[in-house]
Amino acid sequence: MGPLLHRVEPLQELMVRVAIVGSGLAGLSAAVDLVDAGHQVDIYEARPFMGGKVGSWIDPDGNHIEMGLHVFFFNYTNLFALMRKVNAFDNLLPKDHTHLFVNRGADVKELDFRFALGAPFNGLKAFFTTPQLNWLDKLRNALALGTSPIVQGLLDYEGAMKTIRALDRVSFQQWFIGHGGSVNSIERMWNPIAYALGFIDCKSISARCMLTIFLMFATKTEASKLNLLKGSPHRWLTGPILDYIKARGGNLHLRHRVIELEYQDSSAGSLVTGLKLGTPDGEIVVQADNYLAACDVPGIQKLIPAAWRRWPLFERIYRLEAVPVATVQLRYNGWVTELGESGSAEAKRKNLAVPSGLNNLLYTADADFSCFADLALASPEDYRKQGLGSLLQCVLTPGDRWIPKKTEEIVAHTDAQVRQLFPSASSLELVWSNVVKLAQSLYREAPGMDPFRPEQNTPVANFFLAGSYTKQDYIDSMEGATMSGRLAAAKILGC
Repeated sequence: MGPLLHRVEPLQELMVRVAIVGSGLAGLSAAVDLVDAGHQVDIYEARPFMGGKVGSWIDPDGNHIEMGLHVFFFNYTNLFALMRKVNAFDNLLPKDHTHLFVNRGADVKELDFRFALGAPFNGLKAFFTTPQLNWLDKLRNALALGTSPIVQGLLDYEGAMKTIRALDRVSFQQWFIGHGGSVNSIERMWNPIAYALGFIDCKSISARCMLTIFLMFATKTEASKLNLLKGSPHRWLTGPILDYIKARGGNLHLRHRVIELEYQDSSAGSLVTGLKLGTPDGEIVVQADNYLAACDVPGIQKLIPAAWRRWPLFERIYRLEAVPVATVQLRYNGWVTELGESGSAEAKRKNLAVPSGLNNLLYTADADFSCFADLALASPEDYRKQGLGSLLQCVLTPGDRWIPKKTEEIVAHTDAQVRQLFPSASSLELVWSNVVKLAQSLYREAPGMDPFRPEQNTPVANFFLAGSYTKQDYIDSMEGATMSGRLAAAKILGC
């Protein structure tokens, strides 16, 4: 997906007051465009920290905690443009252009996109040469992808996207097997990727979602290349965005929870008249000219007044669901992903002064965490600690079974699976752990759900929507959230 082609400029000379509910990337990106247009923006956040699903904070012992594992692909056009604007782009740490699959017993296989000819040849090379699949699976992979809209997209991107949108009603597994792909390819490669993208597997995720990503990767050489932040999001991502907003007169109000959205009906239609908020100092009512709900799915479902469900746009939102996820942090007294059994490898593994191991995003089909990374290597500014080793951040998907379990049980299970993946790390001690459980996270991008995603403007003239669940071509992601915020700002500004 390319950058939004419009330029956000004010169509009114008078300053407009905009109240934004939610401080995730959707709300923050909208706020940037609105303050750039000269308008007054106030952001209201229920939590004691900003960021939404990219939120992070520091615990009492000085550990940086995140809501999840955040990976930045080079096809995040709108997010990267935003980061450049607020001088945060240099906070990204590029990784090798290869996707690593860690199989049980430290068997690491590559999906290697490094190739001089670029797209689409780098992708073809990656899929034809990966040792993660056997030769028959690779041939069947080629058959499925060769008969996909991706081929059309090499010449006609928008035409291919139209074809892909029409595949929303079938699962990726249904589409892939129907086009000659193999079950083993699903299990060994595509399921870990689907879990990483949407927290659900290939039989549960829409073909539209997966094929959209494939098309972007196939048509843009750098799209599949990834980055991680230097450290924690509140320092290196959302912090600089907020600084930009505040420098232009915007404000963030933490611990301000919406109790009620106040509105008035008339013959001309409905209008929002204020937000009743619970704050540390008691209940208040704030008023603005326009209101933007930059929420996730459960947030917007709680915010919408019951009477508004008479409009189909609002009623459809209640058809959307959110999926659970658990993120586990495990700190060790050595370098877990330093491979090998030799004496020299063991010495590297236990040398805490010199970091060592796999510095990239890692996938696995052999554990309950689909993707993970050693943040002490990949995001060292905040996650590397003197005298300590690896900090593995593991995303448990599907998350349903983990939400009711005790933290100790989750940690013990994840640690045991880490040691199965990396038996050479069996002598290392787990010295610290943390678990963040989200009962409702990304919206469930199941087949047939796309028609229920709302536009950013609504039947209420001064009420707008943002969030990666709203209508845009990208998946529920940081890029999708950023795009939705920009689209919402454009609607508010009349662009």
